[in-house]
This record gives sequence, C-alpha cells and structure tokens, in this order.
Amino acid sequence: MNSTEGQARAAEHAGPVVRRGIPQGCEEQVAALYWEAFGRKLAPALGPPDKGRSFIAAHLQHDRGVTALAGGRVVAVAGYRLGGRALTGGGVQDVLSAYGHFRGLPRLAVLALFERTPTAGELVMDGIAVDSAHRGAGIGSMLLREIAAIAAETGCHRVRLDVIDVNPRARALYERHGFTAVRTEHTPFLRRLMGFGAVTTMHRPVTAADVTGAREA
Repeated sequence: MNSTEGQARAAEHAGPVVRRGIPQGCEEQVAALYWEAFGRKLAPALGPPDKGRSFIAAHLQHDRGVTALAGGRVVAVAGYRLGGRALTGGGVQDVLSAYGHFRGLPRLAVLALFERTPTAGELVMDGIAVDSAHRGAGIGSMLLREIAAIAAETGCHRVRLDVIDVNPRARALYERHGFTAVRTEHTPFLRRLMGFGAVTTMHRPVTAADVTGAREA
C-alpha cells in the first residue's frame, strides 16, 4: 500500500470532521439530510419529497451552515440565520417558478410560518440533521459548539432556536448545551398538517468559552 492509499484509508476510518460551510458538490447530500429530518414539516410547502429535496439543494446558502464529513460525505448539517440569510434559501419568485402560481401561493403561506427573524445580536439556528448511521456519536454536540463559536465570532450575544414537541431527543441535546426554554407556542391546528402541536423557543447565551472556541477556529 502506498502512502496515498494509506492516507485515504485513514481518512475513511477517522471520526467525522466538522467544517464551516456547505462543500461544493455536496448540495444534494445536505438536502437529503435536511429532508429526512424535517420533511414532515416541510412537505406541505415543498413536497413531494423529490421536488422538495431538489428545491433545497438548488437554493442552499453555502456560508450559512456547518457540516460534519465522514469518508468524504456529509453526514450531518446544522443551519443558521444571520445577517438576513439562512441555510435554506429561495424567495417568492423561486417558489412560484418551481411550483407555479396556482400551487405556489399557498406554499408561500406555509413557508411564512417558518420565518424566524433574529433580533439584534442574535443568531437563529435552523436545526440539526444527522444521518441515522451516525447518531449517538456526539456529532450534534460538535455542530452546536461550532455554531456557538460562529455566534461569538460575529458579535452575537445569544443563540436562539425552536424545537417541536415531538422531538424530545433534540430538546434534551439543546438543554445539555445550555439552552433554556423561554416560551412555548401551542399550534394544534398544525398537528394534522405538519405532525406537531407545539413549538418551544429556546435561548442560550454566548459565553467566554464560545469566544475562546471562535479564536481557536
């Protein structure tokens, strides 16, 4: 085995590597992960699945995500909204062009329910999606630490996110990383449409440790 082959095998068996941004050429992988995690919620706006994944892949904001790579593939992604842009892009005209005016207008109304505009000094997370084969390995924690470092680096004093009532595992992860619930909005009218009936907003302050992490990054 030559040195190049050895390095390739070592990289393949090494643990996931977290990096900022969406690697070029990995858009479909990210879209597939995102749909797997949030497809039930996104389907009324962007379904059917194949079309939804294609729309997400085509309109990703590459600099608004953090990814974990293993064996050359994206196995996890965390998106965030900052400076008016989020990981999942695509405006009104993009939706209308993809779905047509007749079907696109009600989809825009559903997408408006997902809008979360940051306040001054706030970074808003769009959620974490981890490939099923890589769950339980601490990747979610790695992504959260990197998101916190980005918040510190950009002068934010707080990270905000929303978690739905049918995802207690995600909420437990966020609580372990210092997020606390500040309010819960009950949405029973969305249970049949999107599969959840309440959304809890959580906050986490940016700490001195996050500032150190940003400097190291």
